[in-house]
Amino acid sequence: MRIGILGTGGLAEGLGRGWVQAGHELVIGGRSRAKADALAERLGGPTRAGTPREAATGRDAVLLAVLWEGVEDVLRSAGAADGQLAGTPLIDPTNAVEHGVGVLLPAHPGGAAGQIAAAAPGAHVVKAFHLFPADQWTRARGNGGGDDSGGAPGPTVAICGDDETALRITSDLVRDVGGVPAVLGPLSRARQLEEVAGFVIGLAFAGVDPASAIPHVPSGAVAA
Repeated sequence: MRIGILGTGGLAEGLGRGWVQAGHELVIGGRSRAKADALAERLGGPTRAGTPREAATGRDAVLLAVLWEGVEDVLRSAGAADGQLAGTPLIDPTNAVEHGVGVLLPAHPGGAAGQIAAAAPGAHVVKAFHLFPADQWTRARGNGGGDDSGGAPGPTVAICGDDETALRITSDLVRDVGGVPAVLGPLSRARQLEEVAGFVIGLAFAGVDPASAIPHVPSGAVAA
């Protein structure tokens, strides 16, 4: 696939490296052209740097890999308000939460994903990749869709969105970096996923392992 990445940070590099290894063609567009050039060189393969608008043009999917504070600026640079991303799967891994607390910041009823969809008319926004740290995707990947555990299933990546094709493309990209996609539902459920991230972040900053606060419920079972 032809993938655009808006951003040059750790998540852009981690996912980008996995997608290059899977044979995809990448265009990196960041607010700093120097950083975009450097990331493209590190990723190698069929990867090049460009402007945010170039990264958003003619892509099979676009990853919005910037901090929440930079979302509005990079979408503007990509021409999102002009419909540049219309019809394109726009993958949103942002965590718009108060640092160290985990409280959601956007007032939009649809959360960060809803606000992004409003800023990019026509784009097929998919919430994904927001729960795991960037280094999750930089580890060696085993065969059969696993991570560095020798082929065992990788982490489950919950995703949601309204467009079936965008969900399918995002699911394929999740598998390409060793994850297991799980569609939660339409984009209206993105705020629920974002609240989960806030819950995890809040516990982690409080010194509590978030996994210890979540009961293990076997697949298909319902807790009493």
